[in-house]
Amino acid sequence: MLLRTAITTLVCLLSLTSIVFVARLYRRDNSNNKTSSSTWIPSFSTQHIQPCSDNPDWLLSLDLTYPINYARRDIIVNPTSDAKRLSVTKLPASLFPNFQTIDLTDKTKVQLKDCKDPLLLDVPEPPKDPVNASHVLFGISTTLTRLDDSIPSLLRWLPGTHAKLFVIAIKDDDVPEDSKNRYHAADTKAMSELQNRMRALDMDVTIVHPLSKHHWFSQRYFSLVRVMYEHRQPSTQWISLIDDDTFFLSIPSLLEMLARFDPQQQYYVGALSEDWWSVSRYGMMGFGGAGVFLSITLAEVVNSKYDECQERSHTSAGDIRVRECISWYTRTKLTNIIDLHQIDIHNDLSGIYESGRLPLSLHHWKGGGPDGKGYPLHTMHLVADICGDCFLQRWQFGNDMLLTNGFSIATYPGAGVKALDLEMMEETWDHPSVVQDSVNTNGVDHSLGPTRPKLELGKDKIQHRLLDSTLINRTVRQLYFKAGVDGDYDTVLELVWMHPPEPTPTPTPGLPER
Repeated sequence: MLLRTAITTLVCLLSLTSIVFVARLYRRDNSNNKTSSSTWIPSFSTQHIQPCSDNPDWLLSLDLTYPINYARRDIIVNPTSDAKRLSVTKLPASLFPNFQTIDLTDKTKVQLKDCKDPLLLDVPEPPKDPVNASHVLFGISTTLTRLDDSIPSLLRWLPGTHAKLFVIAIKDDDVPEDSKNRYHAADTKAMSELQNRMRALDMDVTIVHPLSKHHWFSQRYFSLVRVMYEHRQPSTQWISLIDDDTFFLSIPSLLEMLARFDPQQQYYVGALSEDWWSVSRYGMMGFGGAGVFLSITLAEVVNSKYDECQERSHTSAGDIRVRECISWYTRTKLTNIIDLHQIDIHNDLSGIYESGRLPLSLHHWKGGGPDGKGYPLHTMHLVADICGDCFLQRWQFGNDMLLTNGFSIATYPGAGVKALDLEMMEETWDHPSVVQDSVNTNGVDHSLGPTRPKLELGKDKIQHRLLDSTLINRTVRQLYFKAGVDGDYDTVLELVWMHPPEPTPTPTPGLPER
């Protein structure tokens, strides 16, 4: 009897100790530094995710030149209601261990010598209610090929939202010769097959032919208003005209923005171009690639004047045709949302992506950039599956390293990050066209300001850009790359993002096992 009592007491003490350890694991730092909250994961809780437990052989699938300088860090996210997305979250510790030179073409198996324990980062808690965008209808005018090519990006924001997407599709952009038609009609069977394939991917898509065989692009774009209005439901509050390369980064955030406006009033919601020259030339309108939103009440008016607007307008731009119709038949003005982005500036857009801001939309990401390869948002955005709205969130590690999640890891030699005003956007892009006698001297202050001068890469700023990102078994692996110069090896930095470990149930002391 005494032996049984002693064993029971011991089991209770061990259980209590486990509870204390688990509580410490999820304890949040409530220190005076309100910009950060992080701690190390105790080794006992991460036995199945030991740091650097797998070797980096999988890098062989990438086109890398060996040897390379390499470092890795595992990050475990801790979603909490206390965490806020700040412009930059400052952490005193370094992010990576020392670099290690590795050569995966060597037959010798590579073992990582220097690894840090996984890092626990607090991130904002995701919405508790499922996303419901059933009151929003989206519309695109494009070709079947471009729509097919857009599936990877649409998969990042459309499935599971209950939003409907209507697509006016043609075969290609070439105008037929010796024909009164303004386009090559898409094959109906091909349209049906693509529609079925997209619906099988949990996207509520309806693909239709243009309303008239005589419509140019701007007329097809404008006719989306009619298509969506005629397919409205009693619950429909908004119709949205977008491009096939419009990318919404957070549908919950988009819905929060729309919720600020009463759809029973006439609202024309969108964004001006970031390029002041374009605004000066085309007017105070919602530029289409950023996303244009008409309240259902305004859409009713535009639809009622559909024939008049199609006949009266002679523009070659669809978004201008929408603005013209609204201005002719209503007194509604644009409600400008600066977090919607047309992206009419060019070359290196690092300043936008590294700003710490969470855009509602991005456009023109398929091409451009300093290497001409564009910005693969459907790959960059994968980390959102682990940490929600932490995509493009900034963390500062130590004095000189800045992580912009999903885009870059940058270091700043010399004075470090403290010498920068991180609330100002770096002007990394080509200077826009000058508007004569305008006080908007840099051409972007109305949208992207305040800004700061561009830093010299390789001297004032060392930038590792995202090379690849993969989602495997609820874990996202990111690779950030910097090419070597003057005979130095290329550098690859790997971050492995994962959910918190599932807590192990503790048996209730004193109860027999079944």
